[in-house]
Amino acid sequence: MAQTEFKAVVLANEIDLAKIAKHFGINRKFKWEDSLVLREKDFQGIVRQPENKAVYLFSFGSLVFINCQPHEITDIVSYLHRIEPNLHTANIFEFTDDYVLAADAGQPPALNNDYMVTEQVQGFQEEIVATVLAKSVALDRIEAQIGVLLDEVEDIITYLEEGRLTVSDRQLAQLSGRILGFKYNTISYIMLLDKPDIAWISEEADALYAELSTIFELDGRYEIIRHKTHTLMDITEVFSGLSHARRGTLLEWAVIILIAIEICLSLFEIFFLNR
Repeated sequence: MAQTEFKAVVLANEIDLAKIAKHFGINRKFKWEDSLVLREKDFQGIVRQPENKAVYLFSFGSLVFINCQPHEITDIVSYLHRIEPNLHTANIFEFTDDYVLAADAGQPPALNNDYMVTEQVQGFQEEIVATVLAKSVALDRIEAQIGVLLDEVEDIITYLEEGRLTVSDRQLAQLSGRILGFKYNTISYIMLLDKPDIAWISEEADALYAELSTIFELDGRYEIIRHKTHTLMDITEVFSGLSHARRGTLLEWAVIILIAIEICLSLFEIFFLNR
């Protein structure tokens, strides 16, 4: 039984595919949904045994390695980092997913979230599996990031429940900025839900992409992220309103105190200085 092993990782918010492609002598324009594929001829001098190895690189920060061992993945990432500094070389395997594509005429076809068995591997299957895995790990990373933001917001909500707003305006501004930046980044991930070009050309590729997308729950996970992002924005607006109200209250008290001081000075002048 011949099998192809996939390992997907996500190492950046965005990768400049054109810069990497140019380094390897590939001259073409890349759209956001395009992927750059490097194969064994590109790995000469990077890994010792480049045969049957490949890597798919996606603009949204994911890389999918084909038949590569962990130490080979580390070597390839380190090499690519010198070309594209946006790639993180620390915690390479923090967000990862594995898959196996097997060809076995003696087994019935199978498809799940760990492996796929087919009578004969066709060219589009590798690209479709790599694309779905890349999107899945990218969503994993977004889910982790939004979890951190929700934890920070929860701490502030706890203060509000206690009747205290001890967070400074600067902290609120920084948190709001991070949430806005996060929303901006996740909007770009709408492209994660677009079909790869091969799915528009081949009905078989389209069917496989739709089935794998359902198995990995790409649409549902994105909708959850979008809903949480909107919730964070609503909470941020509440924080901003409370902060403005607090500043307004302080300003009113400052005006009242100044008026009181002015009245006291006037009374002092009338009753003591004019005698």
